[in-house]
Amino acid sequence: MKRLMCLIFTLVLAVYLLSGCSGGGKTANTESKNAAQAEKVTVDVFQFKVEFKDAFESAAKKYTESHPNVTINVTTVGGGTDYGAALKAKFNSGEEPAVFNVGGPQDVAIWKDKLADVSDTKAAGQALPGLLTGVTIDGKPYGLPYNIEGYGLIYNKDIFTKAGIKAEDINTFEKLEEAVKTLDANKSKLGIDAVFALPAKETWVTGLHMSNAFFSPEFDGDIMKAFNAKTIDCKYQDAMKKMLDLQNKYSVQPTASLDYAAQVQKLFGTGRVAIIQQGNWVFPDLSKMDADFAQNKIGMLPYPVYGYKEDCYPVGVPMYWAFNKNKDPNTLKAAKDFIDWLYLSDEGKKIVMEQFKFIPAYNGYPSDAVSDPLGKQVLAAASHGKAINWVFMGYPDGWGMNKLGQDIQLYVSGQLEWDKLVDNAKKTWAEARK
Repeated sequence: MKRLMCLIFTLVLAVYLLSGCSGGGKTANTESKNAAQAEKVTVDVFQFKVEFKDAFESAAKKYTESHPNVTINVTTVGGGTDYGAALKAKFNSGEEPAVFNVGGPQDVAIWKDKLADVSDTKAAGQALPGLLTGVTIDGKPYGLPYNIEGYGLIYNKDIFTKAGIKAEDINTFEKLEEAVKTLDANKSKLGIDAVFALPAKETWVTGLHMSNAFFSPEFDGDIMKAFNAKTIDCKYQDAMKKMLDLQNKYSVQPTASLDYAAQVQKLFGTGRVAIIQQGNWVFPDLSKMDADFAQNKIGMLPYPVYGYKEDCYPVGVPMYWAFNKNKDPNTLKAAKDFIDWLYLSDEGKKIVMEQFKFIPAYNGYPSDAVSDPLGKQVLAAASHGKAINWVFMGYPDGWGMNKLGQDIQLYVSGQLEWDKLVDNAKKTWAEARK
């Protein structure tokens, strides 16, 4: 298991880059010929990824044009909303979706009575090796990966140039700290409000993404070790405190009420801050604001874990498509066929690459499939052994956002001491595993 996880973002992606393997590009066109005569079905999708909501809805509409017997209804719940809680409420309401999302082994354990085996899908056969590990039980996969994502510290190239900072030289925490102090000392000259915009209101940014960089090495980058762990040691708590303190001290305030939209669009997208902690998924939002800025004037620095790896980027699968096994066979087949079409047909691949701006998680894509600068940086890092695996989908249910993330809000507001935050983290993890 551990060996598979280690291969995910090094060997596998390197092979992907070099090979551009082929796989089932025109299956959807063949299958859609008799769509008009097929039984009418409605596929309800309940998904979390707000950044591609419009593009995904457009893709669903495109699919139904060639499959007139299928109606696809898309509901998107994510961003600052707890998707897991919303999904439970959706199922409890009696309006169970045909397609929903699971994040990894913790979610698979929660939803195992609802999950359909996806080994009969074409997409499962084309998923890059190792990417199904976190959603596999007894050799059967129960989810299909959205894509591959990574995050780090996204920076404004023009601001760095004006400050005389060379981004390529920043490969340790100490060098990052030095650059931050230089930016802060020249705020007026650079025309920025602050160096960072830390969205501590978004507990997925702090309690999941930030924490992952520091918990991944504790679990050797193995999501299943995180999932099976009864306790945590918080081995890299000092490194996490350094990173959190740096961002909070030099951020627009108050960070506890700063959300994603303010961070990405209001502050970074308008040049009011120099650096934000985010991932390649923000590219479409920035591109909508200013295409030239997004394509040519931003880059991504590593996310340093002091005393461990200081020149790497956390990389992983954000979510998996899951299918409700309690739906009737026709609906279940239509749901799976739609996802197969989305990732494997020529038309679907074009959408995935050009509209979603995804780093593909499947074979059959050209080696130059990723065109945006953030995605390129993530893929390059993953392909050259500069990745820190995602393990946060192995955290106890709700722990990252509702426990750790909320305590981080209190900490950055001066209402909770760091030692107490660490004690709470250990205690709530252990309680959740009982």
